[in-house]
Amino acid sequence: MWQWLKPSTRNLRHWQIGVLVALLLLWHLLSRDQQYAFFLGEPIKVVGRIWSWFMPFGFGESVLFPDGLPGRADIYLHLGITLLETVLAFAIGTVLGLVFGLWLALAPTASAILDPYIKAANSMPRVILAPIFSLWLGLGIWSKVALAVTLVFFIVFFNVYQGVKEVSPVVLANARMLGANQQQLLRTVYLPSGTSWVFSSLHTSVGLAFVGAVVGEYLGSARGVGYLILQAEGTFDVNTVFAGIAVLTAFALVLDGLVSRIEKRLMKWQPRAGETEKL
Repeated sequence: MWQWLKPSTRNLRHWQIGVLVALLLLWHLLSRDQQYAFFLGEPIKVVGRIWSWFMPFGFGESVLFPDGLPGRADIYLHLGITLLETVLAFAIGTVLGLVFGLWLALAPTASAILDPYIKAANSMPRVILAPIFSLWLGLGIWSKVALAVTLVFFIVFFNVYQGVKEVSPVVLANARMLGANQQQLLRTVYLPSGTSWVFSSLHTSVGLAFVGAVVGEYLGSARGVGYLILQAEGTFDVNTVFAGIAVLTAFALVLDGLVSRIEKRLMKWQPRAGETEKL
């Protein structure tokens, strides 16, 4: 009778939604105490703020905010700037990580020479580079893109490097016995081996691209969702802060979903875990 309550592949989505509803309900109950509401915000007001941003109607202001809002932000402009910075950083960081990862994985001498410098650059807190990028590139989008690229690059780079290094020596030997040259090995052995590692890193890179863009907007910008959140923090408007976080999270999930769809289309040749067990 209670079998349908046990988590399984059939009701997994229901359990996920249930956890979200439980968290929102707990948040709402805690926010009824004004002391908690000051720090945690109120979920109904957060929803109303998001509604007022995206919908041209007055419902969010007149019903959920009867006392009025402190000015409606042009969320489409700010969100467009943040998304542009994120997509540019994601694309540039991924390409650079892929190129340098392949190069150093296939060039052991260059890898040995550059190894301490790569480790030093990776261990450096990238946030401290934000003022330098602002000085070099100004307060426009490119200083934020540069900061986000430094976050994305190393994730992709190390995954590609490791993926190429873990190519089976037996596969390489067989390919060379069949007469494959270096270009053919790169196209038919190294790239397919590194592709799965690349996509595993891209899911992490999407979030880091958003982090880099928003942190850059925090440290110096007049536009972007990070700028909106910073302004709200300055006036202790915690509901707007959580609204901005919710919007960024939603669009990060959308971009991650796009990466997953591209991964499924490009990785059809790779058997899934269940298929491997059947074999």
